Amino acid sequence: MHRVVKISKGLNINLKGAPVAEFVPVEAAKYYALMPADFTRVTPKVVVKPEDAVKAGDPLFFDKANPEIQFVSPVSGKVVAVNRGERRRVLSVVVESDGKFESVEYKAKDVLSLSAEDIKADLLKSGLFAFMRQRPYDVIATPADTPRAIYVSAFDSKPLAVSFEVALKGNEEDFQTGLDALSRIAPVHLGICACQKSTALLVAKNVTTTIFKGPHPAGNVGVQINKTAPVNKGEIVWTIGAEEVIFIGRLFNKGVVDFTRTVALAGSEVKNPAYSKVVLGAQLTNLLAGRLCNKYEQRIIDGNVLTGKKTTADGYLGAFSTEITVIPEVMGGDEMLGWAMPRFSMYSTSHSYFSWLFPKRKYTIDARIKGGERHMIMSNEYDKVFPMDIYPEYLLKAIITGNIDKMEQLGIYEVAPEDFALCEFVDSSKLELQRIVREGLDKLRAEMC
Repeated sequence: MHRVVKISKGLNINLKGAPVAEFVPVEAAKYYALMPADFTRVTPKVVVKPEDAVKAGDPLFFDKANPEIQFVSPVSGKVVAVNRGERRRVLSVVVESDGKFESVEYKAKDVLSLSAEDIKADLLKSGLFAFMRQRPYDVIATPADTPRAIYVSAFDSKPLAVSFEVALKGNEEDFQTGLDALSRIAPVHLGICACQKSTALLVAKNVTTTIFKGPHPAGNVGVQINKTAPVNKGEIVWTIGAEEVIFIGRLFNKGVVDFTRTVALAGSEVKNPAYSKVVLGAQLTNLLAGRLCNKYEQRIIDGNVLTGKKTTADGYLGAFSTEITVIPEVMGGDEMLGWAMPRFSMYSTSHSYFSWLFPKRKYTIDARIKGGERHMIMSNEYDKVFPMDIYPEYLLKAIITGNIDKMEQLGIYEVAPEDFALCEFVDSSKLELQRIVREGLDKLRAEMC
Protein backbone atom coordinates (compact mmCIF):
# COMPACT_ATOMS: atom_id res chain seq x y z
CA MET A 1 0.00 0.00 0.00
CA HIS A 2 1.22 3.47 -0.86
CA ARG A 3 1.49 6.18 1.75
CA VAL A 4 -1.30 8.77 1.51
CA VAL A 5 -0.66 12.42 2.41
CA LYS A 6 -3.64 14.72 2.87
CA ILE A 7 -3.12 18.44 2.28
CA SER A 8 -5.74 20.78 3.71
CA LYS A 9 -4.26 24.21 2.96
CA GLY A 10 -4.33 25.48 -0.58
CA LEU A 11 -6.69 26.77 -3.23
CA ASN A 12 -8.13 25.39 -6.45
CA ILE A 13 -8.81 28.27 -8.83
CA ASN A 14 -11.67 27.18 -11.09
CA LEU A 15 -11.18 28.86 -14.45
CA LYS A 16 -13.09 28.50 -17.69
CA GLY A 17 -11.30 26.92 -20.60
CA ALA A 18 -10.03 23.63 -19.20
CA PRO A 19 -8.71 21.34 -21.97
CA VAL A 20 -10.80 18.35 -22.96
CA ALA A 21 -9.09 14.96 -23.18
CA GLU A 22 -8.65 14.92 -26.95
CA PHE A 23 -5.83 15.81 -29.30
CA VAL A 24 -5.97 18.50 -31.98
CA PRO A 25 -3.42 17.95 -34.77
CA VAL A 26 -1.07 20.89 -35.30
CA GLU A 27 1.18 21.46 -38.27
CA ALA A 28 4.83 21.30 -37.25
CA ALA A 29 6.38 24.72 -36.68
CA LYS A 30 9.02 26.10 -39.04
CA TYR A 31 11.11 27.73 -36.31
CA TYR A 32 12.21 26.49 -32.89
CA ALA A 33 14.09 28.38 -30.19
CA LEU A 34 15.98 27.51 -27.05
CA MET A 35 16.03 30.35 -24.53
CA PRO A 36 18.69 30.44 -21.80
CA ALA A 37 16.30 32.36 -19.53
CA ASP A 38 14.23 29.16 -19.16
CA PHE A 39 17.17 27.59 -17.33
CA THR A 40 17.54 29.51 -14.09
CA ARG A 41 20.87 31.27 -13.56
CA VAL A 42 22.64 29.63 -16.48
CA THR A 43 25.37 31.70 -18.15
CA PRO A 44 25.35 30.48 -21.76
CA LYS A 45 28.29 30.10 -24.10
CA VAL A 46 26.98 29.67 -27.65
CA VAL A 47 28.78 27.04 -29.73
CA VAL A 48 26.94 27.51 -33.05
CA LYS A 49 26.56 30.30 -35.56
CA PRO A 50 23.96 31.10 -38.23
CA GLU A 51 23.86 28.64 -41.15
CA ASP A 52 25.28 25.79 -39.05
CA ALA A 53 23.47 22.49 -39.64
CA VAL A 54 22.25 20.67 -36.52
CA LYS A 55 20.30 17.59 -35.54
CA ALA A 56 18.06 17.14 -32.51
CA GLY A 57 20.51 16.61 -29.67
CA ASP A 58 23.36 18.71 -31.09
CA PRO A 59 24.56 21.34 -28.59
CA LEU A 60 23.58 24.98 -29.12
CA PHE A 61 25.20 26.38 -25.97
CA PHE A 62 26.61 25.23 -22.63
CA ASP A 63 26.75 26.67 -19.12
CA LYS A 64 29.99 28.53 -18.45
CA ALA A 65 29.89 27.55 -14.77
CA ASN A 66 29.35 23.85 -15.61
CA PRO A 67 30.63 23.29 -19.17
CA GLU A 68 29.58 19.64 -19.13
CA ILE A 69 25.90 20.72 -19.07
CA GLN A 70 24.84 21.12 -22.70
CA PHE A 71 21.65 22.68 -24.06
CA VAL A 72 20.74 21.06 -27.34
CA SER A 73 18.69 21.66 -30.45
CA PRO A 74 15.13 20.28 -30.25
CA VAL A 75 14.96 19.61 -34.02
CA SER A 76 17.13 19.08 -37.07
CA GLY A 77 17.74 21.93 -39.49
CA LYS A 78 19.97 24.98 -39.56
CA VAL A 79 20.66 27.74 -37.06
CA VAL A 80 19.19 31.00 -38.36
CA ALA A 81 19.78 33.42 -35.47
CA VAL A 82 21.51 33.96 -32.17
CA ASN A 83 19.46 36.76 -30.64
CA ARG A 84 21.11 38.98 -28.06
CA GLY A 85 19.88 41.71 -25.74
CA GLU A 86 21.58 44.29 -23.55
CA ARG A 87 25.29 43.71 -22.88
CA ARG A 88 25.16 40.92 -25.48
CA ARG A 89 23.10 38.69 -23.23
CA VAL A 90 21.89 35.67 -25.20
CA LEU A 91 18.09 35.75 -25.51
CA SER A 92 17.55 32.79 -27.82
CA VAL A 93 19.10 30.50 -30.38
CA VAL A 94 16.68 29.91 -33.27
CA VAL A 95 16.73 26.84 -35.51
CA GLU A 96 14.83 26.53 -38.80
CA SER A 97 13.49 22.99 -39.02
CA ASP A 98 14.12 20.93 -42.13
CA GLY A 99 10.98 18.90 -41.38
CA LYS A 100 12.93 15.65 -41.03
CA PHE A 101 13.26 15.66 -37.20
CA GLU A 102 16.49 13.72 -37.36
CA SER A 103 18.23 13.01 -34.07
CA VAL A 104 21.78 12.38 -33.00
CA GLU A 105 21.90 8.60 -32.77
CA TYR A 106 22.52 6.75 -29.53
CA LYS A 107 22.50 3.06 -28.76
CA ALA A 108 19.48 1.65 -26.98
CA LYS A 109 20.60 0.41 -23.56
CA ASP A 110 19.38 -1.62 -20.63
CA VAL A 111 19.47 1.08 -17.96
CA LEU A 112 19.38 -1.35 -15.05
CA SER A 113 22.78 -2.67 -16.12
CA LEU A 114 24.35 0.80 -16.18
CA SER A 115 26.08 2.65 -13.36
CA ALA A 116 25.09 6.06 -12.07
CA GLU A 117 28.06 7.62 -13.88
CA ASP A 118 27.06 5.95 -17.16
CA ILE A 119 23.52 7.33 -16.84
CA LYS A 120 24.79 10.82 -16.02
CA ALA A 121 27.19 10.74 -18.96
CA ASP A 122 24.40 9.91 -21.42
CA LEU A 123 22.07 12.52 -19.93
CA LEU A 124 24.79 15.17 -20.18
CA LYS A 125 25.73 14.28 -23.75
CA SER A 126 22.10 14.26 -24.94
CA GLY A 127 21.20 17.54 -23.20
CA LEU A 128 18.60 15.89 -20.99
CA PHE A 129 20.51 16.64 -17.80
CA ALA A 130 19.56 20.31 -18.30
CA PHE A 131 16.03 19.43 -17.14
CA MET A 132 17.30 18.24 -13.76
CA ARG A 133 16.81 20.85 -11.02
CA GLN A 134 17.98 20.84 -7.44
CA ARG A 135 16.84 21.97 -4.03
CA PRO A 136 18.23 24.11 -2.47
CA TYR A 137 18.26 27.19 -4.75
CA ASP A 138 15.95 25.78 -7.48
CA VAL A 139 18.64 25.86 -10.18
CA ILE A 140 20.00 23.36 -12.71
CA ALA A 141 21.56 20.45 -10.80
CA THR A 142 25.32 20.01 -10.61
CA PRO A 143 26.40 16.67 -12.16
CA ALA A 144 29.19 16.10 -9.65
CA ASP A 145 26.76 16.17 -6.71
CA THR A 146 25.26 13.07 -5.14
CA PRO A 147 21.60 13.82 -4.36
CA ARG A 148 19.82 12.36 -1.37
CA ALA A 149 16.86 11.54 -3.63
CA ILE A 150 15.20 12.45 -6.93
CA TYR A 151 11.58 13.62 -6.83
CA VAL A 152 9.08 13.37 -9.67
CA SER A 153 5.58 14.80 -9.43
CA ALA A 154 3.27 12.96 -11.82
CA PHE A 155 0.42 15.45 -11.57
CA ASP A 156 0.03 19.20 -11.91
CA SER A 157 -2.58 20.86 -9.71
CA LYS A 158 -2.21 24.36 -11.18
CA PRO A 159 -5.21 25.94 -12.98
CA LEU A 160 -5.98 24.44 -16.41
CA ALA A 161 -2.93 22.18 -16.22
CA VAL A 162 -2.19 19.18 -18.41
CA SER A 163 -3.49 15.87 -17.12
CA PHE A 164 -0.37 13.71 -17.03
CA GLU A 165 -2.46 10.58 -17.57
CA VAL A 166 -3.36 11.99 -20.99
CA ALA A 167 0.31 12.68 -21.73
CA LEU A 168 1.33 9.26 -20.39
CA LYS A 169 -0.97 7.24 -22.63
CA GLY A 170 1.18 5.41 -25.15
CA ASN A 171 4.38 6.39 -23.33
CA GLU A 172 4.14 4.01 -20.38
CA GLU A 173 7.22 1.98 -21.31
CA ASP A 174 9.39 5.08 -21.80
CA PHE A 175 8.18 6.52 -18.50
CA GLN A 176 9.16 3.38 -16.59
CA THR A 177 12.55 3.28 -18.32
CA GLY A 178 13.10 6.91 -17.34
CA LEU A 179 12.31 6.08 -13.71
CA ASP A 180 14.66 3.07 -13.89
CA ALA A 181 17.46 5.31 -15.19
CA LEU A 182 16.95 7.87 -12.41
CA SER A 183 16.90 5.11 -9.79
CA ARG A 184 20.48 4.22 -10.76
CA ILE A 185 21.53 7.71 -9.63
CA ALA A 186 19.55 8.02 -6.38
CA PRO A 187 16.34 6.77 -4.74
CA VAL A 188 13.33 8.03 -6.70
CA HIS A 189 10.16 9.37 -5.06
CA LEU A 190 7.08 9.50 -7.29
CA GLY A 191 4.18 11.71 -6.25
CA ILE A 192 0.77 10.87 -7.72
CA CYS A 193 -2.76 12.18 -7.21
CA ALA A 194 -5.48 10.20 -5.48
CA CYS A 195 -7.64 10.61 -8.61
CA GLN A 196 -5.12 9.00 -10.98
CA LYS A 197 -5.89 5.44 -12.10
CA SER A 198 -3.11 4.68 -14.61
CA THR A 199 -1.46 1.34 -13.92
CA ALA A 200 1.90 2.80 -15.00
CA LEU A 201 1.68 5.18 -12.04
CA LEU A 202 0.09 2.93 -9.44
CA VAL A 203 2.53 0.03 -9.93
CA ALA A 204 5.62 1.95 -11.06
CA LYS A 205 8.79 0.00 -10.27
CA ASN A 206 12.02 1.09 -8.55
CA VAL A 207 10.36 4.09 -6.93
CA THR A 208 8.73 5.04 -3.65
CA THR A 209 5.21 6.16 -4.54
CA THR A 210 3.23 8.59 -2.39
CA ILE A 211 -0.40 9.54 -3.01
CA PHE A 212 -1.38 13.17 -2.37
CA LYS A 213 -4.88 14.41 -1.68
CA GLY A 214 -5.88 18.03 -1.50
CA PRO A 215 -6.03 21.32 -3.41
CA HIS A 216 -3.26 23.10 -5.26
CA PRO A 217 -0.31 23.25 -4.56
CA ALA A 218 -0.48 19.51 -3.81
CA GLY A 219 1.09 18.88 -7.22
CA ASN A 220 4.12 21.08 -6.54
CA VAL A 221 7.21 18.96 -6.06
CA GLY A 222 8.36 21.30 -3.27
CA VAL A 223 5.24 20.54 -1.25
CA GLN A 224 5.73 16.82 -1.82
CA ILE A 225 9.33 17.01 -0.60
CA ASN A 226 8.26 19.00 2.46
CA LYS A 227 5.57 16.49 3.39
CA THR A 228 7.76 13.40 2.97
CA ALA A 229 11.38 14.34 3.80
CA PRO A 230 12.20 18.07 4.10
CA VAL A 231 15.53 19.35 2.79
CA ASN A 232 17.98 20.22 5.56
CA LYS A 233 21.08 22.36 5.30
CA GLY A 234 23.83 20.44 3.55
CA GLU A 235 21.43 18.09 1.73
CA ILE A 236 20.73 18.08 -1.99
CA VAL A 237 17.58 16.84 -3.67
CA TRP A 238 17.05 16.71 -7.42
CA THR A 239 13.71 17.14 -9.16
CA ILE A 240 12.55 16.56 -12.73
CA GLY A 241 9.23 16.89 -14.53
CA ALA A 242 7.19 13.80 -15.38
CA GLU A 243 7.28 14.41 -19.16
CA GLU A 244 11.03 14.91 -19.01
CA VAL A 245 11.20 11.40 -17.50
CA ILE A 246 9.58 10.21 -20.75
CA PHE A 247 12.31 12.05 -22.72
CA ILE A 248 14.90 10.03 -20.77
CA GLY A 249 13.05 6.79 -21.48
CA ARG A 250 13.02 7.50 -25.22
CA LEU A 251 16.76 8.08 -25.16
CA PHE A 252 17.53 4.67 -23.65
CA ASN A 253 14.74 2.68 -25.34
CA LYS A 254 14.97 4.09 -28.85
CA GLY A 255 18.41 5.71 -28.93
CA VAL A 256 17.04 9.11 -30.01
CA VAL A 257 16.64 12.59 -28.56
CA ASP A 258 12.92 13.33 -28.93
CA PHE A 259 11.51 16.42 -27.22
CA THR A 260 7.90 15.90 -28.35
CA ARG A 261 5.61 16.70 -25.43
CA THR A 262 1.87 17.00 -24.74
CA VAL A 263 0.84 20.64 -24.55
CA ALA A 264 -2.54 21.99 -23.47
CA LEU A 265 -3.93 25.09 -25.19
CA ALA A 266 -6.33 26.35 -22.55
CA GLY A 267 -8.05 29.41 -21.15
CA SER A 268 -11.30 31.29 -21.53
CA GLU A 269 -10.11 32.92 -24.78
CA VAL A 270 -9.54 29.60 -26.56
CA LYS A 271 -12.34 28.28 -28.78
CA ASN A 272 -11.67 24.58 -28.35
CA PRO A 273 -9.33 23.96 -25.40
CA ALA A 274 -7.57 20.64 -25.97
CA TYR A 275 -4.20 18.91 -26.21
CA SER A 276 -1.63 18.81 -28.98
CA LYS A 277 1.70 17.10 -29.57
CA VAL A 278 4.34 19.81 -29.87
CA VAL A 279 8.13 19.75 -29.89
CA LEU A 280 9.85 21.80 -27.21
CA GLY A 281 10.74 25.32 -28.32
CA ALA A 282 8.23 25.42 -31.19
CA GLN A 283 6.97 28.75 -32.45
CA LEU A 284 3.37 29.12 -31.30
CA THR A 285 1.90 30.46 -34.56
CA ASN A 286 0.50 27.14 -35.80
CA LEU A 287 -0.72 26.06 -32.37
CA LEU A 288 -2.76 29.27 -31.95
CA ALA A 289 -3.93 29.71 -35.55
CA GLY A 290 -7.74 29.94 -35.76
CA ARG A 291 -8.26 28.81 -32.17
CA LEU A 292 -8.54 32.11 -30.29
CA CYS A 293 -11.63 34.17 -29.54
CA ASN A 294 -11.66 37.86 -30.44
CA LYS A 295 -13.93 39.20 -27.72
CA TYR A 296 -11.20 40.91 -25.69
CA GLU A 297 -7.59 41.92 -26.01
CA GLN A 298 -5.69 38.78 -25.05
CA ARG A 299 -2.86 37.83 -22.70
CA ILE A 300 -0.98 34.82 -24.08
CA ILE A 301 0.93 33.03 -21.34
CA ASP A 302 3.74 30.55 -21.84
CA GLY A 303 2.78 28.25 -18.98
CA ASN A 304 0.00 28.64 -16.46
CA VAL A 305 -1.67 31.72 -15.01
CA LEU A 306 0.24 31.50 -11.71
CA THR A 307 3.84 30.96 -12.77
CA GLY A 308 3.90 31.41 -16.56
CA LYS A 309 5.37 34.33 -18.48
CA LYS A 310 3.78 36.66 -21.00
CA THR A 311 4.49 35.84 -24.63
CA THR A 312 3.13 36.59 -28.09
CA ALA A 313 1.47 34.67 -30.91
CA ASP A 314 4.85 34.34 -32.64
CA GLY A 315 6.69 33.49 -29.44
CA TYR A 316 8.13 30.09 -28.58
CA LEU A 317 7.16 27.25 -26.26
CA GLY A 318 9.34 27.37 -23.15
CA ALA A 319 11.64 24.50 -22.28
CA PHE A 320 9.61 23.46 -19.23
CA SER A 321 6.14 24.56 -20.43
CA THR A 322 3.33 22.04 -20.82
CA GLU A 323 0.54 24.52 -21.46
CA ILE A 324 -0.22 27.74 -23.28
CA THR A 325 -2.92 29.75 -21.53
CA VAL A 326 -4.90 32.58 -23.10
CA ILE A 327 -7.00 34.91 -20.92
CA PRO A 328 -8.39 38.43 -21.40
CA GLU A 329 -5.96 41.29 -20.82
CA VAL A 330 -8.82 43.51 -19.62
CA MET A 331 -12.53 42.74 -19.50
CA GLY A 332 -14.72 45.78 -19.96
CA GLY A 333 -13.87 49.29 -18.80
CA ASP A 334 -14.73 51.37 -15.76
CA GLU A 335 -17.39 49.81 -13.55
CA MET A 336 -19.97 51.61 -11.45
CA LEU A 337 -18.88 51.61 -7.78
CA GLY A 338 -15.73 49.70 -8.80
CA TRP A 339 -14.80 46.84 -6.50
CA ALA A 340 -17.61 47.78 -4.08
CA MET A 341 -20.31 46.80 -6.57
CA PRO A 342 -21.95 43.55 -5.37
CA ARG A 343 -21.85 40.86 -8.04
CA PHE A 344 -21.88 37.10 -8.57
CA SER A 345 -19.66 36.79 -11.65
CA MET A 346 -16.39 38.00 -10.11
CA TYR A 347 -13.98 35.61 -8.40
CA SER A 348 -12.68 36.43 -4.94
CA THR A 349 -10.78 34.45 -2.32
CA SER A 350 -12.45 36.53 0.40
CA HIS A 351 -16.14 37.30 0.88
CA SER A 352 -15.90 40.58 -1.08
CA TYR A 353 -18.12 39.04 -3.77
CA PHE A 354 -20.71 36.32 -3.58
CA SER A 355 -18.56 33.86 -5.51
CA TRP A 356 -17.77 32.06 -2.24
CA LEU A 357 -21.37 30.80 -2.29
CA PHE A 358 -20.64 28.87 -5.51
CA PRO A 359 -17.38 26.96 -4.97
CA LYS A 360 -17.79 24.83 -8.13
CA ARG A 361 -18.55 27.69 -10.51
CA LYS A 362 -15.89 28.39 -13.16
CA TYR A 363 -14.77 31.95 -13.76
CA THR A 364 -13.16 34.12 -16.40
CA ILE A 365 -10.34 36.13 -14.87
CA ASP A 366 -8.39 38.81 -16.72
CA ALA A 367 -4.76 39.85 -16.31
CA ARG A 368 -5.34 42.98 -14.23
CA ILE A 369 -3.76 43.20 -10.80
CA LYS A 370 -6.68 45.33 -9.55
CA GLY A 371 -4.78 47.34 -7.01
CA GLY A 372 -1.47 49.01 -6.34
CA GLU A 373 1.55 47.59 -4.55
CA ARG A 374 1.63 48.26 -0.81
CA HIS A 375 4.92 47.84 1.02
CA MET A 376 3.56 45.66 3.79
CA ILE A 377 2.91 41.97 4.32
CA MET A 378 -0.63 41.26 5.47
CA SER A 379 -0.92 38.95 8.47
CA ASN A 380 -2.30 35.41 8.02
CA GLU A 381 -3.21 35.79 4.33
CA TYR A 382 -0.57 33.35 3.14
CA ASP A 383 -1.09 30.71 5.83
CA LYS A 384 -4.47 29.71 4.37
CA VAL A 385 -2.98 28.66 1.02
CA PHE A 386 0.56 27.64 1.99
CA PRO A 387 0.65 23.98 3.12
CA MET A 388 4.38 23.62 3.81
CA ASP A 389 5.61 23.50 7.41
CA ILE A 390 7.16 26.94 7.03
CA TYR A 391 6.09 30.40 8.19
CA PRO A 392 5.82 32.18 4.81
CA GLU A 393 5.40 35.71 6.16
CA TYR A 394 8.49 35.53 8.34
CA LEU A 395 10.54 33.90 5.60
CA LEU A 396 9.60 36.66 3.15
CA LYS A 397 10.51 39.33 5.69
CA ALA A 398 13.90 37.67 6.26
CA ILE A 399 14.50 37.65 2.49
CA ILE A 400 13.50 41.30 2.09
CA THR A 401 15.82 42.36 4.92
CA GLY A 402 18.65 40.14 3.67
CA ASN A 403 18.94 38.21 6.93
CA ILE A 404 20.77 35.05 5.82
CA ASP A 405 20.64 33.35 9.23
CA LYS A 406 16.88 33.84 9.52
CA MET A 407 16.34 32.67 5.95
CA GLU A 408 18.13 29.43 6.78
CA GLN A 409 16.25 28.94 10.04
CA LEU A 410 12.89 29.57 8.37
CA GLY A 411 13.29 26.97 5.62
CA ILE A 412 14.52 28.71 2.49
CA TYR A 413 16.44 25.57 1.46
CA GLU A 414 13.12 23.84 0.76
CA VAL A 415 11.33 26.43 -1.36
CA ALA A 416 11.17 27.61 -4.95
CA PRO A 417 9.40 30.67 -6.35
CA GLU A 418 6.47 28.55 -7.59
CA ASP A 419 5.68 27.54 -4.01
CA PHE A 420 4.69 31.16 -3.34
CA ALA A 421 2.54 31.61 -6.46
CA LEU A 422 -0.74 31.13 -4.56
CA CYS A 423 0.43 33.49 -1.83
CA GLU A 424 1.08 36.07 -4.55
CA PHE A 425 -2.39 35.47 -5.99
CA VAL A 426 -4.20 36.14 -2.70
CA ASP A 427 -1.86 38.92 -1.53
CA SER A 428 -3.76 42.13 -0.82
CA SER A 429 -0.50 44.09 -1.03
CA LYS A 430 0.12 42.98 -4.64
CA LEU A 431 3.75 42.13 -3.91
CA GLU A 432 5.79 40.14 -6.44
CA LEU A 433 6.48 37.31 -4.02
CA GLN A 434 7.94 34.92 -6.58
CA ARG A 435 10.49 37.54 -7.60
CA ILE A 436 11.34 38.20 -3.94
CA VAL A 437 11.90 34.48 -3.28
CA ARG A 438 14.05 34.15 -6.42
CA GLU A 439 16.22 37.05 -5.28
CA GLY A 440 16.50 35.50 -1.81
CA LEU A 441 17.63 32.16 -3.24
CA ASP A 442 20.19 33.89 -5.45
CA LYS A 443 21.55 35.89 -2.51
CA LEU A 444 21.82 32.76 -0.36
CA ARG A 445 23.53 30.83 -3.16
CA ALA A 446 26.06 33.63 -3.68
CA GLU A 447 26.75 33.71 0.05
CA MET A 448 27.08 29.93 0.49
CA CYS A 449 28.82 29.00 -2.76
